[in-house]
Amino acid sequence: MNEYKTVRVASGGYDVLIGRGLLYDAGRLISLCHLVCKILIVTDDNVAPLWLDRVVSSLCAAGFETETAILPHGEGSKSLGCYGRILERCAEAGLTRGDMIAALGGGVIGDIAGFAAATYMRGIAYVQLPTTLLAAVDSSVGGKTAIDIKAGKNLCGAFHQPKLVICDLDTFSTLPDKILSDGAAEVIKYGVIADRVLFSAMLKGKPDFDAEYVVETCVRIKADIVDRDLYDRGERRLLNFGHTVGHAIEKLSDYEIPHGHAVAAGMVYEAAAAVADNLCPENIATEITEANKAWELPVKTAFTAAELAAAAMLDKKIDGGKLAIIVPKSDDKAEVRVIKAVDFSDYLQAGERLLSEEI
Repeated sequence: MNEYKTVRVASGGYDVLIGRGLLYDAGRLISLCHLVCKILIVTDDNVAPLWLDRVVSSLCAAGFETETAILPHGEGSKSLGCYGRILERCAEAGLTRGDMIAALGGGVIGDIAGFAAATYMRGIAYVQLPTTLLAAVDSSVGGKTAIDIKAGKNLCGAFHQPKLVICDLDTFSTLPDKILSDGAAEVIKYGVIADRVLFSAMLKGKPDFDAEYVVETCVRIKADIVDRDLYDRGERRLLNFGHTVGHAIEKLSDYEIPHGHAVAAGMVYEAAAAVADNLCPENIATEITEANKAWELPVKTAFTAAELAAAAMLDKKIDGGKLAIIVPKSDDKAEVRVIKAVDFSDYLQAGERLLSEEI
C-alpha cells in the first residue's frame, strides 16, 4: 500500500489523495468511500494506452465490474456529441443509480465525465483520477463539470462533487513538456492570488518543480476557498483570474490554444489592465510575465483587446450586465471587482496599450 497525503474538501464531503503509485491501489481506495458496483471508466485515446489497464486491474481486484468509454483527446471532445456518447454508453453498460463513473485523464475528461455523472439518471456518483498537472491542481477539485457549446466554453454544466479524487503523481512522468507547462499556468494563478512562496517557486521554472508540494499546496488553497464559497458567488471567483480573457482566447482560436496557455496570456492581459487602471502594483504584473516565461508560457496573444472583450460577452461570469474582474493586489492577495460588462473592452484596451509600450 502506497503512502499518500490527504486534503479534505469539507463542503463537498470528499478527500483528495496525493501520492505515487496510487492507481495500483485505486480499487481499494474507491471501495472505502463507495459500495462495490459497476464503474464506467471514461478516458481518452492518449491516456488509455498508458494507464487504463492499471486502473481496470485494480478495480477488478477490489470486486468492481468495469466498462470503458474512450474518447478522442483534446478540447473537441468536450462536446454535446461526446457527452451524449457517454450517456448512451452508461445505458448500454446497464449502469444504475448505485453505480458510478471514473474520470481517468486531464481536464477535458474530468469535465465531461463529471457532467455525464451529474445528469445520467439525474445524478450518479463519480471519482476523479487526474493524469495531468492541470487536472490535479484545479479541474478535478471543486465539483465544476461542463461541456462547451458553439457560443462558448463551459456554458453547459453543473455543480456535482466527486466521491473521491486520486492524484497519482507518477502519471506526470508521461506528460509532454507543453502539457506540464499548461498545468503550470494554473499553479501560477494560485501563487498570485493566495501564496507568495508557491509563486516564488514557480518563478524558478521547471528545474525546481516539486510535484508533491505544488499539487498539495494548490489543492489546499482551492479546498479552503471552495469550502467558503461552494457555488462560485463570492470568494471562489478569485480562481477565475486569467480565465475571462483565457476563455476568450480559447474560443477565438477555435480551441487550438490549450486552456493553460490561454489562461497564462489571460493573466498577463488582465494584470496589465489592472495596472493601467491603477488597481494593481506594476511589479506584480511584471512577475506574472516572468513566471510565464520561466515555464515557456505565452505572454501575449494574436487577438486584439476588442476581439477578446467581444468574445467574453457570453462569459458565465457576466450577471445582470455586470462582469466580475479579478485584480491582483499584493504578493499573495487579490480581490474581486465588479464593472459594467460594456466597459470591459475599454478596460482591456488600456492594458493592451500598456503592454505595447513595454514591448
